[in-house]
Amino acid sequence: MGSRTSPVHPITIRRAVARDAKRLTRLVRGSGAYEGKYASAVAGYRVGPDYIEAHRAFVAVGGDVHGGRVLGFYSLVLAPPELDLLFVADEVQGRGVGRLLVAHMQSEARAAGLDRVLVVSHVPAEDFYHRVGAVRTGTARANPPAVPWDRPEFEFRIPSG
Repeated sequence: MGSRTSPVHPITIRRAVARDAKRLTRLVRGSGAYEGKYASAVAGYRVGPDYIEAHRAFVAVGGDVHGGRVLGFYSLVLAPPELDLLFVADEVQGRGVGRLLVAHMQSEARAAGLDRVLVVSHVPAEDFYHRVGAVRTGTARANPPAVPWDRPEFEFRIPSG
């Protein structure tokens, strides 16, 4: 059960609500992918109730052992179509939570009539996006001081269903 690769069950994906804001902010700021040279990107980041209300934000909540804890979340922007945020708690990475969130995002995008969703990825997440079917389309150039490094751009192609 404690294996990094064993799946986490059950998981419910639900719409984020304003009271999730502090937990989502902690998830972003505490992400191990943003340690070291990347720490400045999330140091002051805040997912506020206003952001949750203005975007299609969804959370993955773990049952049983995880006691209803938020395991990850994503935010889908419709115009222009973009996966704005996708975070999975460090302790459950590699256990299917991110894959479930991506599948849910694709379903939401399809329901909204989108045929593509852009992702400007964090450099350490590049392999994850390849594994879940995103196609590399380019590079978002550094924009100092906010983002002092280039980032890979991906696209999810959403087939009509």
